[in-house]
Amino acid sequence: MDTTSPTLIHHLLETSSAKYPDKTALIAGDVRAPYVHINSEANKLARLLLDHSIKKGDRVVLILENCPEYVISYYGVLKAGGVVVPLGTALKPASLRHLLSQLNPRALICSKKSIAMLRSCGLDHFDIKMLITTEPVNDGLFLNIKMISWEEMNSFNITGNINSPIDCSTLATIIYTSGSSGTPKGVMLSHENIIANTKSICQYLNLTKNDVQMVVLPFFYVMGKSLLNTLFAVGGTLVINNQFAYPYSILEQMIEEKITCFSGVPSTYTFLLHRSSLKACRNKLNLLRLCSQAGGHMSAKTKLKLLQVLPDHTDLYIMYGATEASARLSYLEPEELTNKINSIGKPIPGVKLKVLDVNNKEVAPGKIGEIVAKGSNIMQGYWNDPETTAAVLDEHGYHTGDQGYMDEDGYLFLTGRKDSLLKVGGHRINPQEIEDAVMETDLAVEVAVVGLKDSLLGYKLIAIVAPINETVVIKMIMERCATILPKYKLPTTIKFVKALPKKTNGKIDKSRCLDLITP
Repeated sequence: MDTTSPTLIHHLLETSSAKYPDKTALIAGDVRAPYVHINSEANKLARLLLDHSIKKGDRVVLILENCPEYVISYYGVLKAGGVVVPLGTALKPASLRHLLSQLNPRALICSKKSIAMLRSCGLDHFDIKMLITTEPVNDGLFLNIKMISWEEMNSFNITGNINSPIDCSTLATIIYTSGSSGTPKGVMLSHENIIANTKSICQYLNLTKNDVQMVVLPFFYVMGKSLLNTLFAVGGTLVINNQFAYPYSILEQMIEEKITCFSGVPSTYTFLLHRSSLKACRNKLNLLRLCSQAGGHMSAKTKLKLLQVLPDHTDLYIMYGATEASARLSYLEPEELTNKINSIGKPIPGVKLKVLDVNNKEVAPGKIGEIVAKGSNIMQGYWNDPETTAAVLDEHGYHTGDQGYMDEDGYLFLTGRKDSLLKVGGHRINPQEIEDAVMETDLAVEVAVVGLKDSLLGYKLIAIVAPINETVVIKMIMERCATILPKYKLPTTIKFVKALPKKTNGKIDKSRCLDLITP
């Protein structure tokens, strides 16, 4: 990526459109859209928004699955100076109503399938001036909102890029956290935040215009968003595949489209390992040069299995980050993976990571403290929440809430979140340790360990397990865990499920896991 030019996010698209106008930017189903088309359509959308009085700083909510219209909307809103707020397509009306009351958006872009949900949440009660739908719907569904179909943009004849009066410090997007450590929070990211992280990712992954990235993660998730920005930054090609439930189609398209980059969260890779023919297809993935993983802890056992199944020429990058960091904070070089199997690596270019104690003093190597990050990619704060912002942002940087240590070589290791430890019979236990032990048995596809409140012990450890096949019984897992863990760390109960409940970004949903064991 040229480090001298783009200062605004939509410059990534505009620069690649100027350099490679006819190159395929996006593949989605039967659509193969060149850069010049994506940029032209984004300009039309920006013009439409500006003509309807959308101004700098106005929030524009996107409720779209991964599709060409999402990509066009993302860059089009930014070109108009608006603030992109991507929301999940699986939101319930009550949750959406709560978010809209926080955001007070001026416009909303959605697909036809979202209309029923929008009506249920009482959209007329908000000060939304326009609703753009990717497919025509009957006008008059909402009393005070002008409805516009996607096709109406075609009336614009735009010959140049839309230049709104914004700079790199301008708020670009509000991305809601997954709620893994509490209530979802609206993370405010500026153009500078995202550009800085995009440049860094392109650098350490050595991305080029020859890369073809498959995307199975939603764009409203911070990792999905970073895949879009990084590939457009280098003029690569993005392949959208929304059929992850059908692994054969994933592998078939990876071979057909000559995929060079694939990314996922831990559950993505456990699915490919145990529910697909990845091993049988490894010799056909001739150009797959890298796979990257973020979105939470992945067991050492899973990493080693991936190294056995992936083509020999494919590098596996383990990464660590946060929505508050625009995506990435650290990465582990593939050549160090087996030596530092449980490490999250070293800081990415442009980021500083320290391990601090409760007095914000840096601790010695090997000592556990909180991981604190500094860099141009760190958020501006949480939307309309100065109190929570002040609790995590100070002169030392962004306090991640993650506990860990740095070894003598400068590699970081996570030991879990302080607020995730469970008190069991006088011991403080990290559920991640038990999860890793279950995976070490080779009898599980995936596992989540949760705490069930107990008047005597404090908490009981419950392991919810998707067994590797039908021959596995609970006693087998318990016996093997007993050879790995001390008695006080063994789960009290193991419950089998076909698959663990997931959030829309692919992460395991521990609150729903807890629901599986509570009456």
